[in-house]
Amino acid sequence: MHPPRTSHLRLREMSMADLDDMAALLGDSTVMEFYPAPKNRDEAAAWISWNMRNYAEHGFGLWIAETHDGEFIGDCGLSWQTVNGAPHLEVGFHVRATAQRKGFATEAALACRDHARDLGVAQHLVAIIHQANRASQRVAEKLGMRRDPSLRDTSPIHDVYSLDLSSPSPTEAGGDE
Repeated sequence: MHPPRTSHLRLREMSMADLDDMAALLGDSTVMEFYPAPKNRDEAAAWISWNMRNYAEHGFGLWIAETHDGEFIGDCGLSWQTVNGAPHLEVGFHVRATAQRKGFATEAALACRDHARDLGVAQHLVAIIHQANRASQRVAEKLGMRRDPSLRDTSPIHDVYSLDLSSPSPTEAGGDE
């Protein structure tokens, strides 16, 4: 089950039929600037397989984000991550370089935040973000998240942003990405 359509996007489960788009997305050095390295085609296939396992096991994962006309934008969704030795539900996203700064990341992430709240599977939501990635930090802030110094990722170059899912959702939805 995926989040409902937004004003401009629909989110759907990814499959191996999305390999070309996902390999281009995850192989783009601009998109993957804050990762150790872009992913190759085999790693993109493993990414899709990981998400397919997440759908089967948890009922969610990262979904393909596309316009209502079917234009591929990227991926966005929910996954379990380990922070401070404990599982935390994370919202994550990647947007094609040519589609960045148009509000797509914020719009998709807001839908995922609300979906996480509706599912009731976690008390709070996190985003693990590279300290230099100001665009992703802004998206997290638009979701109502704040940097949480009590949560540390295993990497000293990442900050963890968090949001209490039991509080009412903020209504502002603008975006830069």
